[in-house]
Amino acid sequence: MSEVDQPAVRTTRRHVVDVLRVGFLVLVLVVVGVALRTNWEAVRSDLGRLGPATLAAATLLALFSPLLTVLGWRVLLADLGSRLHIAPASGVFFVGQLGKYLPGSVWSVVVQTEMAARLGVPRRRTAVGGLLCIGLSALTGLAAGLPALPVLLTRGQVTLPWWSVPLAIALLLPLLWPPLLNHGIRHVLRLLRRPPLEHDLGVAAIGVSSAWFTGSWLIGGLSVWVLARDLAPGDADPARVLLVAVCGYLLAVGIGTFSIVVPAGVGVRDGILVLILATELSLSAAAAVVVVSRFLTVLGDVVWATAGWLWGRSHHVLPEHLPAPGALPVDPGTQQ
Repeated sequence: MSEVDQPAVRTTRRHVVDVLRVGFLVLVLVVVGVALRTNWEAVRSDLGRLGPATLAAATLLALFSPLLTVLGWRVLLADLGSRLHIAPASGVFFVGQLGKYLPGSVWSVVVQTEMAARLGVPRRRTAVGGLLCIGLSALTGLAAGLPALPVLLTRGQVTLPWWSVPLAIALLLPLLWPPLLNHGIRHVLRLLRRPPLEHDLGVAAIGVSSAWFTGSWLIGGLSVWVLARDLAPGDADPARVLLVAVCGYLLAVGIGTFSIVVPAGVGVRDGILVLILATELSLSAAAAVVVVSRFLTVLGDVVWATAGWLWGRSHHVLPEHLPAPGALPVDPGTQQ
């Protein structure tokens, strides 16, 4: 095949993949919609049991969670060589976050790349930082959510001892070991035929960004717990409800992040979380918690993206035209 034909083949393949992704997303939403409609009376009754104080607390936690994520992304970008003030960093990050709801796995990174370029950040650096943010946040979510895995696999039949939580986290911590992580980054960049990083990620950057990502996930999990606590039966073990709500949420979003087949893990995260919560709550109550939690997640993304858009518009950094999702920059560190 000639070099002239290769871009056309890649474009066609990308369009086919996007069509499949949209089709799968529609299928997931239809299945979820049918399930909700079948049990809607019970779900609506459980939704009505959520008091104003509970909804307010869950909303505040859901809105606060993304702030820690942008701090972790900012640490990675600074270690790669571009330090942004928190205001422009938030504007770039939060506007880009809406891209995760679009078909195509890197739209959020593409938007962030174009906006950051207007602030003098090399496009490839922003792209690598965005992909690292997605990967590290997913790994930390899985690590902190691993204690909920036996609950998911055994439908709540296994009781975990207290020491299983630090043990589960320790099992995934080696994935964040700097030499191993940097080796994985180099390997992935080679597979993508991208130039290597200008230098390996530092220990401090990996540790600090992972701490911010973990904190963000935990706050999001507490938002779910606030809702689940109100709908749990009277004889439920509070410690178990806390475990399935917080760790279950972390495990669900970690798996959902890696499920790039659907935008933002829609359906995947929600289905897993319903299964885990249903081990301590009724199925309708679990569905009610997940419906509200998903709404609060989208609300948080929209609120912060609106603030970022207003900042970006006032500072003239919003991109007028975006490249295709597959057109990530390849210039080694100087392209702007």
